[in-house]
Amino acid sequence: MIIKEFRIILPMSVEEYQVGQLYSVADASKNETGGGEGIEILANEPYTDKPIFHGEFGTGQYTHKVYHLASKVPKWVRLLAPKGSLEFKEEAWNAYPYCKTVVTNPEYMKDKFSISIESMHLADNGNTENAHKLTPEELKKREVIYIDIANDMVRPSDYKADEDPTKFQSKKTGRGPLTSDWKSTATPMMCSYKLVRAEFIWFGLQNRVEKFIMSGERRIFTNFHRQVFCWMDKWYGLTMEEIRAIEEKNKIELDEARRTDPVKGMAGE
Repeated sequence: MIIKEFRIILPMSVEEYQVGQLYSVADASKNETGGGEGIEILANEPYTDKPIFHGEFGTGQYTHKVYHLASKVPKWVRLLAPKGSLEFKEEAWNAYPYCKTVVTNPEYMKDKFSISIESMHLADNGNTENAHKLTPEELKKREVIYIDIANDMVRPSDYKADEDPTKFQSKKTGRGPLTSDWKSTATPMMCSYKLVRAEFIWFGLQNRVEKFIMSGERRIFTNFHRQVFCWMDKWYGLTMEEIRAIEEKNKIELDEARRTDPVKGMAGE
């Protein structure tokens, strides 16, 4: 098992990010859904009595999604996996500021594959040493990776000028464009600490696949948080009631897009 902690620093408050993240998840889902592929939402409802972080955060929002992938994985994976096996189950418990997401492939890989993403959101600049309360043994295995949404390179195929934090300025808040040293001057500031555990138990492929998973997570986190910032004027000021209404509408739109739209989004290589 590989353990990496991605730290994404953002020029917004923890409270603002809660709205921005939920809005951006809904909007980005539409960019990844079409041609029979993409995201299917099966449940989005409150939950209680499930402490998910050292006995804390027992109340929040539960989501259950299915990811229909096919073309969105590398060609060598498609050659190995039988038809219909590239569907992944995602369960998430959002008890903000803590969230937990678990991705599995119950039909084919069963208990041989899992990705766990735990996110803690704190009002700091990424300097909390152990936001996830890891044990000494876990800390030895953990690798910390900082993501800079303005200065980290993205793939040419992922780049969009209107999602470039070095070019965007918010009309509602005045934030941006982000400069090379933006993290030394930005206010407010917060950090999303994303602890990712990836496990793929498959003889001869484990190391390669686990590294591919982590590379993919870094790519997703970088692109997604660039969107969160550059879409600020779309979500800034929305209430949680408005967010839930957007999510409900999004569920219907995703079902229609899978049936009628062409394949969209980040393809595998």
